[in-house]
Amino acid sequence: MNRALPAVRLRVPTDEDALAWHRVFDDPEVMEFHGGRAAERSVYEELTARQRRHDAEFGFCLWTLLGPGDEVLGFTGAQPWPHAWGPAGKIEIGWRLGREHWGKGYVTAAARTTLERVRSAGVTDVVAMVNAGNARSIAVTKRLGMELAERFTLPSSQQEGHRYRLAL
Repeated sequence: MNRALPAVRLRVPTDEDALAWHRVFDDPEVMEFHGGRAAERSVYEELTARQRRHDAEFGFCLWTLLGPGDEVLGFTGAQPWPHAWGPAGKIEIGWRLGREHWGKGYVTAAARTTLERVRSAGVTDVVAMVNAGNARSIAVTKRLGMELAERFTLPSSQQEGHRYRLAL
């Protein structure tokens, strides 16, 4: 059964979003596959600044995902793969959402909007790098029509990771 996805709004992250992301992600369940705890606020300040540069340069970034009443729910978007290991030169689609917003369709709706925007920017394919234990994110990749392209060992945790791919 397909349910209607919620309306979502994506905006280029503001300076204030660094604090909002830090607050929303300060949850061990949210951060289970991202080191177990929220990063320091300065990390989010740098991340939001980098996303503003990405938007200016590429026309896409990890956007702040807004819910009803402009509440910051997390982020969804795309960016050039940011690490020395992995799919160098590829555009990664990604998402992270506050725990209380899981299971409501926000990420799938926002990810579909992201795919439309990156396609419009001339991107021909995207990847998603997901911890093999992250069933929720794997489910999103499947809803987006992504295919498992590679299994690998995550350098940070030595756990299994999956690279999903989608041709646009």
